[in-house]
Amino acid sequence: MNTTRPCGCKGHRSCTVCESEYGIEPAPSLHLTNIENVECFTYNINGDNSHIKHLGLDGIKLIPDFITEEEENQLVADLDNLPWDKSQSGRRKQNFGPKANFKKRKTKLGGFCGFPKCTKFIQDRFAEVDLLEDYRTVEQCSIEYNPTKGSSIEPHIDDCWIWGERIVQLNMMSSTYLTLIPYTAGHSRYNLQDVSSYPRTIQGDKVVHNPFRDRINQQPFQIRPDNSDEIEIDRTKPSLVPPPSVMIKIPLPQRSLLVMFGSSRYDWEHCVLRSDISARRVIIAYRELTPPYLPSGPLEAVGSEILEQASKFWEENKNEENEIED
Repeated sequence: MNTTRPCGCKGHRSCTVCESEYGIEPAPSLHLTNIENVECFTYNINGDNSHIKHLGLDGIKLIPDFITEEEENQLVADLDNLPWDKSQSGRRKQNFGPKANFKKRKTKLGGFCGFPKCTKFIQDRFAEVDLLEDYRTVEQCSIEYNPTKGSSIEPHIDDCWIWGERIVQLNMMSSTYLTLIPYTAGHSRYNLQDVSSYPRTIQGDKVVHNPFRDRINQQPFQIRPDNSDEIEIDRTKPSLVPPPSVMIKIPLPQRSLLVMFGSSRYDWEHCVLRSDISARRVIIAYRELTPPYLPSGPLEAVGSEILEQASKFWEENKNEENEIED
């Protein structure tokens, strides 16, 4: 069924609402059903991950209790006072950021004029996290998962043309898992072909590229052409490439903050399984710009306009309409 449905689903994506109404068979894909002959590993958030070391996964930082229960309750209540938009696969969303067309690789401010003031304390608290040194949020997305709608999100990698290496999310209302599967398709998808032209932001547990801190010594770099699919990409992949028949489940405790970078960002698709949503879950996902849009980058002028708007926070009674193309 390829038409957009009242629930917000379209194409092969579905939720329990449209499955019931239109007799749609849930897609036999990873995010909806159990997969046979796939070896599943669970990431140990307390530190010992020798059992999955051979899979070469790195770039996971999880901070438990990033906010208090009182802060969580107030923040979710404030978000619920803002309009929620229908999304796909049983989700609802609130998008705040510039308009971006990932296929045409074009961006513009549109109606973007900053973020809800009720969320400012979260971005301010990023300064306490070493791996988020000078993290400048330019896109903030609230996403609601509801078990009564069969909410999930399909395996994907966040676009690499405009969103930078560090992907951040705050998990609220209930605990769940983020499921990672190895990405084995071509580099043209998700604009992965661009990544080899970027300096690595994090090495080990340190931020090694910070154009805001190092602007004086920063050397300009060139973006690879859009038609560079045939170029061999060195994405600092781990020496051991995992087989395609594995998955890794990352526990996401309630009120925890997750930072993804390195191989978890570029070498693995991430998703949320329908079966892992047992209660209402609200996350706030944060994204930064890629190096071309930051100081000393060739698109710095465009980036500075976005960063200027992203430095603003507005009162919650403002009616903001800011759609971003998926």
